[in-house]
Amino acid sequence: MSFLPFIFANPLMLAALVALPAIWWLLRMTPPKPVTEVFPPLRILASVLKREETPSKSPWWLTLLRMLMAAAVILAIADPVFNPRSNTLSADGPLALVIDNGWATATDWERRVETADALIGDAESKDLPVAIVFTADSEHNAVPGSATAARNRVAAASPQPLRPDRETAVTALRTALNGTTPGTLVFLSDGIEAGDTKIMAELAALTPANFRLIEGGIDHAVAITNSANDAESMVVSASRLETASARAFPITAYDTRGRAIANGSLAFAAGEGTAKGTLAAPFELRNDFARISIDGLATAGGTFLLDDGFRRRRVALLSGEARDQSQPLLSPLYYINRALAPYADLIQPNEADLAVSIPELLAQKPSMLIMADIGRLPEKTYAPITKWIENGGTLVRFAGPRLAAAPADDPLVPVTLRQGERALGGALSWSEPQPLADYPALSPFAGMPRPEGILVKRQVLAEPTADLSSRTWASLADGTPLVTTKTQGAGRIILFHVSAEATWSNLPISGDFVEMLRRSVQLSRSGGVAGEGTAKGQTLPPFRLLNADGVLISETGKARPLDIKAGTTPASSPENPPGLYGSEEGFTALNLLPRDAELKPIDTTGLSTAYTTEPLIGTEAWSLKPSLFALALVLLLVDSAVVLFMGGAFARLRMPAAAAILLVLAAGSMMLVPDRAFADDSKPGDDAIFERLDKTHLAYVVTGETDVDRLSERGLAGLTEFLTYRTTLEPGPPVGLDIAADELSFYSLIYWPVSANAPMPSAQAISRIDAYMRAGGTVLFDTRDQFSSLGTSSGSSPNAERLQAILADLDIPPLEPVPTDNVLTKSFYLLSSFPGRYSGSPLWIEAQPDNGSQPTGRPARSGDGVSPIMITGNDFAGAWAIDSNGVPLLPTVPPDEQQREYAFRAGVNIMMYMLTGNYKADQVHIPALLERLGQ
Repeated sequence: MSFLPFIFANPLMLAALVALPAIWWLLRMTPPKPVTEVFPPLRILASVLKREETPSKSPWWLTLLRMLMAAAVILAIADPVFNPRSNTLSADGPLALVIDNGWATATDWERRVETADALIGDAESKDLPVAIVFTADSEHNAVPGSATAARNRVAAASPQPLRPDRETAVTALRTALNGTTPGTLVFLSDGIEAGDTKIMAELAALTPANFRLIEGGIDHAVAITNSANDAESMVVSASRLETASARAFPITAYDTRGRAIANGSLAFAAGEGTAKGTLAAPFELRNDFARISIDGLATAGGTFLLDDGFRRRRVALLSGEARDQSQPLLSPLYYINRALAPYADLIQPNEADLAVSIPELLAQKPSMLIMADIGRLPEKTYAPITKWIENGGTLVRFAGPRLAAAPADDPLVPVTLRQGERALGGALSWSEPQPLADYPALSPFAGMPRPEGILVKRQVLAEPTADLSSRTWASLADGTPLVTTKTQGAGRIILFHVSAEATWSNLPISGDFVEMLRRSVQLSRSGGVAGEGTAKGQTLPPFRLLNADGVLISETGKARPLDIKAGTTPASSPENPPGLYGSEEGFTALNLLPRDAELKPIDTTGLSTAYTTEPLIGTEAWSLKPSLFALALVLLLVDSAVVLFMGGAFARLRMPAAAAILLVLAAGSMMLVPDRAFADDSKPGDDAIFERLDKTHLAYVVTGETDVDRLSERGLAGLTEFLTYRTTLEPGPPVGLDIAADELSFYSLIYWPVSANAPMPSAQAISRIDAYMRAGGTVLFDTRDQFSSLGTSSGSSPNAERLQAILADLDIPPLEPVPTDNVLTKSFYLLSSFPGRYSGSPLWIEAQPDNGSQPTGRPARSGDGVSPIMITGNDFAGAWAIDSNGVPLLPTVPPDEQQREYAFRAGVNIMMYMLTGNYKADQVHIPALLERLGQ
């Protein structure tokens, strides 16, 4: 149980509480009540006689009331203060602030800024210079300066999606101090070791007079460190800093459009700093994962980006001989199956006939096709296999007796082969079995250690050519190729010059065989960066970068291109922040932390200088003095009313008048008491009404269909955000309406997504909509089907037919597409059309009367010329809809971000038209509009 810090600003005033007993004794007595007597002289003379009178005693409750009033005044003068701050900075030198602004500070950055600002204020009150350095910034200026300059730097700083580089920051601070000893050194840390195990010792070496360590938010220091696409689910690894208690974190997988497509959880046991979670989803859905995030922890460490390398490939297996279930170790596919099962989804044909099985396998769109000892293929299969390779497929072939006997002009091998095979060792051979040589630098196997103990007894040989060395990924010690490759179109062909079982070589029963196959599978295309660039190494420009809140942004700033080198794993740095590098055609994900990293606390042992630990600043200090003075005033008013009543001041007043005065006094006294709780006499639902009256809200009709209603809500939320950033209008959150029950008059515009699958509105609901439109409101009907006519043709869509059924019961005016000179085309932006997710439908509004006259039988035009009805089929909400990260939920048709921009502009014009009417039709705007139009 914790308590707020509490002190008295003037504690000596509490000594006055000793006088309360004397005040009690004095307040107990009050003069006798005045008596009204009749004039008779004898009674007056009788009263002249002297007699001893005893003062009457005041009631105990009145005395208690006055005692409380006196105590409140004494306590108010003593000035009790909650959460006080005390200036304990050392005056022996400047204040030095070392502030972590890495990824883990994003969740509580505001509190860190408040803490730093309070320390700078303490330094300012003592006229001390301030040296400040941020550990995640690429540039450091730690020269001590004024408190004002330091406060400006703190206000301008922001958390970075990087690990802090404290050693560089401390070096810059040491250089800036130039031998000056800091009076107070404050390390405002995120609590996580970042490869700088001696950082506390380096800070202590500055020998400050006062050394403080301020940490906070370690319970939010959680990061995803790895992800593996296993056979049944995506396995996510994470690490945390605070390990005292068990805790679970929900995780969500998103696709490239920012849509949540799978959910799971990370469960940390008590005392454990690492945990694994699973995201169960079908194979095809898991391959659509683009990023994984920890819900509720918006940090760069809580987001893990995925690229083509994390997608699980589908690999088709073919063998030249029938499978023998009784002798699996002799099967060519046995070792391949065991090696790839953890990394890929393996499929095998049901038919032995290759002319049938190969088209069946290719129809399942595998990323890789592995053929073990297949020499001659059916003639009609060469064309589909070649086309599949050129479209990005990877063909892997293993040698064997059949391939060795195949014709040398086989188009599906990467090099020209000598017919027959080469035998190494044996009674009739002069040569010995050969080991493997070092892997070439440009090979995807580069970085793997040269295997020991692997010997090749037989192989197929390649004819020497000028480019044979550039096509070789692995070779034997005598220089003959072991693995060769050839790029063909967008795909490639890979040949292992040995068999897939252990008769030609012991490679298939080694761990290197597993790693070679795994790397070959990762090179196969699956919608990401092409394997060619990754194999040879390339430089990728920044495409999308993570910000400190774990959101992908298009702004790349000073980020440099990422160098991809064979055999090395790139790491995030200020030059290469975490994000996606490449282009829309393919990219590589660079995450914040290395794979399987662990978050560890900062080492504070063995320091030469003592230090103190503090938490981040809490709420600001606040005084109870105003409330106590207000309480004393209330008690004084009550006491005055009681004394007046006991003195007979209200005797000649009627009882209702006296009661009214007391009620006024009581009401006035309650208004003086801050945060006073009053009885709630409001009706049910009034709170929601008051919340919707505070500002403009966009409203939509709840149809009862979950998907439609969610899209409407997200669409209006997107338009609300666009209005907030592009105009001076700042609407509140969108409101879903039950048109049969909710009050409609609060909203100037109601968006109605028409759906044929939704229940038909009742006659009462239609009547309420009709009344709403007559009172000046406008309903925007959206059939979301690109209709271009309001006729009743047989080609109408179901949504258009439902709209006609709704309009049949409404008294609506004649309609026309928005004319080119209508106010809607110029209420904010200058528009010629009103597209949404589609662009083929016009926006229908009330037809304008000719010559300014009102047609007979037409409803009166209310709302300053605003049409009471609008109809479109362009799916406005679909174009406006965004998720919580601001990413559009649906693409436009055709895909065009410029069309989405104009859809938002159409929404702005509609809202401005609703709020200002025909204001932009005034003559005062004509010159400006003509100038904008170039006329």
